[in-house]
Amino acid sequence: MANINYRHFTLGVEEEYMVIDPQSRELTSHDQKIVIEGQKVIKDKVKAEMHQAVVEVGTDICANIDEVFNDVATLRGTIAQIAGELGFWVGAAGTHPFSHWNNQLITDNIRYHQIVNELQDAARSNLIFGLHVHVGMEDRKMAIHIANSARYFLPHVYALSTNSPFWEGRFTGYKSYRTKVFDKFPRTGIPDYFESIEAYDNYVNLLIKTNCIDNAKKIWWDLRVHPFFNTVEFRICDVPMTANETIAITALFQAICAKLYKLRNQNLNFMIYQRALLNENKWRASRYGIDGTLIDFGKETEVNTRLLLYELLDFVDDVVDQLGCRYAIDYVKTMIEKGTGADKQLQVYKENNNLTDVVDYIHNQFLTKD
Repeated sequence: MANINYRHFTLGVEEEYMVIDPQSRELTSHDQKIVIEGQKVIKDKVKAEMHQAVVEVGTDICANIDEVFNDVATLRGTIAQIAGELGFWVGAAGTHPFSHWNNQLITDNIRYHQIVNELQDAARSNLIFGLHVHVGMEDRKMAIHIANSARYFLPHVYALSTNSPFWEGRFTGYKSYRTKVFDKFPRTGIPDYFESIEAYDNYVNLLIKTNCIDNAKKIWWDLRVHPFFNTVEFRICDVPMTANETIAITALFQAICAKLYKLRNQNLNFMIYQRALLNENKWRASRYGIDGTLIDFGKETEVNTRLLLYELLDFVDDVVDQLGCRYAIDYVKTMIEKGTGADKQLQVYKENNNLTDVVDYIHNQFLTKD
């Protein structure tokens, strides 16, 4: 069989960072100063989010994982420097360990005001920080096919990204409490299977026609065919604590898409499972991270999550070198062995039972390149 061209699997990464008061260690409004100063340096790659304690960054469209790595490292370094000069800290975790959402200001923007007006406390309390990974597709028809199949792997990669064990000063018992907060929004979670891109477009158009949404960006699923770009957008993950973790997760999503594309080109399809079954694995990933078990639906049995992650690495291995992301995929093994961001937060907390120490750790890890 001829070599498959993986060049269209471009990448784009968005990360959400928390803005921290260095004295109180609480989340704090930066009054968009970080965004204003940041735009002088990195233009529209930095923007405001709904809460004023959040800064969002986005990479360029990147041809490969090397470009993503350089872009993410530059964005983190730039934002950390600007924040420091303005007297703030920044950090990356799915939730802040102890800040309360009701103390935080909403950004003065008509879109955010509309969302708050519609969703009320569900929106006001949505003080969470995620990672979005876009993988380029040759067309929307292929995008819906790959999105349908990639849903199966969402809990696996989500388990690897878990980085939000605390909420409003409490250990929640979850490795990722972020999605529990976000679940209060409509149109969230793992999406249904769509038999064609036309079926997906009909669904979106029906919601718009009936005033459920004004555009497809208000579909906040864990995975979606992007409404405006030829990408599949993975939205399930907590924002990772370090750039290396972000790069590893990005490479894994890209490799999953490339492998599913390769199977399609060989007239092979990955099994499609019901949303209800996939949600069982998502819940387990949220609760236990990589320390629990997920269900192998093919074998109809529970399997150690770490073992399933190693199996996932084996599954994508034959496309990794062509994508040029071997070093990033290898870092997944380091994450499996050393633990997720949530595991590290809990380890720091157990030393002194002090959540301020956890905030300090999150801040100190932001530019780590281990």
